[in-house]
Amino acid sequence: MTTQPVSSVGVAGAGFMGSGIAETVARAGMRVTLYEPDAKPLARSRERIDQSVARALRGGKLTPQEGVQLVERIVWTSDLADLEDADVVIEAIVEDLDTKRDLFARLDTAAPNARILASNTSSIPIASLAAATSRPERVCGLHFFSPVPVMSLVEVVVGLDTSLATITEADAFAAQLGKHAVRTKDRAGFIVNFLLVPYLMSAVRMLEDGFATREDIDEGMRQGCGHPMGPLTLCDFIGLDVLQAVCDSLYDEFKQPEYAPPALLRRMTAAGRLGRKSGRGFYDYAPERQTVPA
Repeated sequence: MTTQPVSSVGVAGAGFMGSGIAETVARAGMRVTLYEPDAKPLARSRERIDQSVARALRGGKLTPQEGVQLVERIVWTSDLADLEDADVVIEAIVEDLDTKRDLFARLDTAAPNARILASNTSSIPIASLAAATSRPERVCGLHFFSPVPVMSLVEVVVGLDTSLATITEADAFAAQLGKHAVRTKDRAGFIVNFLLVPYLMSAVRMLEDGFATREDIDEGMRQGCGHPMGPLTLCDFIGLDVLQAVCDSLYDEFKQPEYAPPALLRRMTAAGRLGRKSGRGFYDYAPERQTVPA
């Protein structure tokens, strides 16, 4: 089955993940419209992408001309109607089922020509999102990993009603982005989080119980298992609020204790200690007190 290359992409949600997806799309040579209803998140997104491009320039990964062209391919908008001509639309908003379903119902109308309506969710069933549209066969998951411009994997999540044509299109789109696609059934956690989250929560429980220090837990896995970063540093990198949502979804579906979010994780998210993005998680990321292991 042959597919037409994607030329225009819409991204709904201009947070960390949405901005990373938009940058990746633009870097691959496609036009991208990044939607967010409020002006402040759009401004932060512009700044975030400018900083990312500047890092790529310093690292020699982009030429100055390529950096300028990348940014020129991105349009920031607060009008959902601007996604009308997108070939692919990717939702990347808060991990809340009702909020996502409402957005998918509106995207169904706003982007009538989209060949794919995708969610970047890491925990919410694709079938539930597809049911909010009039074309569930075109809905799938495209779960990117953070930071999107760097990480090569995309999980293509096959919903109950997702058509083979849509999955073929999704695989081709991932390849067009230069990503490696793996297919997974529509169940909580998909492939990676289903395996990763119990490991991360074991580390949180170990710290919670006073079994070892955060540094020794992280260094144990780095030095003993060759991991590029320890589990608590990785939790901070992913975002503790994101992990809590994934834990809740996994536990709701499988009722296995290893998926339940530890009390320490819940207290930290309630206190706004969300990891790198909030400046504090298991480690402190404030500029004047950087304590994350090197």
